[in-house]
Amino acid sequence: MVFLIKTAQLLLCFCILILLHEGGHFFFAKLFGIRVSKFCLFFDPWIKPLKLFSYKGTDYCIGWLPLGGYVSIEGMVDESKGADQLSAEVQPWEFRAKPAWQRLLVMVGGVLVNFLLALFIYAMVFFTWGETYVPMRNMTEGYVFNKEAQALGFRDGDIVLSADGQAFKSHSGDVYRALSTAHTCTVLRQGKEVSIALPGNLNLLDMLQASPRFMDIHQSNMIDSVIAGGPAAKAGMKAGDKIVSIDGKDTPSGNAVIYRLGVLGDILNADSKVVNMQVPVVVERGQQLDTLKVELGADAKLNILFHSSVADYKTVTTHYGFLESFPAGISHGWNVLCGYVSDLKYIFTKDGAKSVGSFGTIGSLFPATWEWSVFWELTAFISLMLAFMNFLPIPALDGGYIFLTLLEVITRRRFPDRVVEVLNTIGMWLLFALMAYAIFNDIDRFLL
Repeated sequence: MVFLIKTAQLLLCFCILILLHEGGHFFFAKLFGIRVSKFCLFFDPWIKPLKLFSYKGTDYCIGWLPLGGYVSIEGMVDESKGADQLSAEVQPWEFRAKPAWQRLLVMVGGVLVNFLLALFIYAMVFFTWGETYVPMRNMTEGYVFNKEAQALGFRDGDIVLSADGQAFKSHSGDVYRALSTAHTCTVLRQGKEVSIALPGNLNLLDMLQASPRFMDIHQSNMIDSVIAGGPAAKAGMKAGDKIVSIDGKDTPSGNAVIYRLGVLGDILNADSKVVNMQVPVVVERGQQLDTLKVELGADAKLNILFHSSVADYKTVTTHYGFLESFPAGISHGWNVLCGYVSDLKYIFTKDGAKSVGSFGTIGSLFPATWEWSVFWELTAFISLMLAFMNFLPIPALDGGYIFLTLLEVITRRRFPDRVVEVLNTIGMWLLFALMAYAIFNDIDRFLL
């Protein structure tokens, strides 16, 4: 059921974004009198698409491969039409017959719609549900830090308030980004503000992928529920117990419990002859300590759920009027886009390349239950992602056409259709290779 809910959300998101993206191209093409023979949701390689209806010379269809969609614009060399398929005589209703500025707007249309759509969705989310968050100072348990962070001066329980004088509103990925480039950080420690000097060149990817991570929100070590039949249940653990040590190592937080289990899991996996391991776990039950013998399997999991510390924090909700929601949505969307663009540089590292994913990765972002506010926020984020990626000057993408058209405007020389076709072919093979790599990463991540 969880898989079906996530898949349904992913497909609905894709349908909305593809239809509106291609609608951007379609709008400007029609505005300038360019004929569009086909508007297709999803791709249709090797198999003829299902024709839904025709209207004013355009066939509206649906393909079988949900990797995108397309509009077939007359007189344009694209992924579905080569230079040799264009008529010898240029017709006034063709794409190639129009001035450069009109062709540029036709190609920018999809990216523009994705960008504006994301900002509009963020605004409407703020208008409908408001903005609910936990202010930093309300995170009374603070963060837990790894050895590298503690070497810089951080201490478990610190509440991170600001970096280089820029205050943090709440916890988000922006906190890690800001700390990675900051030279000073202010934390709240036992009621007092403390300044910590930072190098200004921390590697963000290393901060996030370290085990344990550079910093994490403090997680309670109190058990919220125990899954029947699991190692914890068999050992006698109960809801309300606090796990204070595992195998002789103190676990003052749920974060420490997860880390210790990970270490034990590595030991189990390092020796193929060892199937399971019995370890002593000390729990605090009421005012007493009790030592339990827990038998861990190869995955080294206790099969428990911790009480959420975040759920105990006091939230603040900001409500926006209809007009107020637009500047708030635009500001938030721009901040999200800047963060996304900033993080892209890590894709070109060995570890960053492993994070590239396809449908599995994107689908996993959606929650297991259908929550409209979360669905629309993720749709807005993916729309921004598509807008930026499509704007890159890669052949076969909108950005490739935009780049060539801008060069034409600057040099006043138009690229031959045959050159555009060759560049498109190269671009398509590069995109196929990237997609294959992303799918392989998904298989490795979710199935192997």
